[in-house]
Amino acid sequence: MKQHLPPEKQTATLAVEKRKKGKVVTVVRGLAVADNDQPALLTRLKSACGAGGTLDGDVLEIQGEHLERLRTLLAGIGYKVR
Repeated sequence: MKQHLPPEKQTATLAVEKRKKGKVVTVVRGLAVADNDQPALLTRLKSACGAGGTLDGDVLEIQGEHLERLRTLLAGIGYKVR
């Protein structure tokens, strides 16, 4: 049985980045890939922000600038947020 690292022991790093053609995305890094159900977390974050997004390796990308909303949501789930 695989042990999952609880959210309280993980730190999510948030950043806003610009993509080509001036598009802005909010990026969530630093979450352990093996210890999370990242597709489910991505779906939850996209629904909360009302925006699209993608999973790029170990990075979650949400379209648009949603820094404060994601900070509040991830902290509510139990992640440490930086």
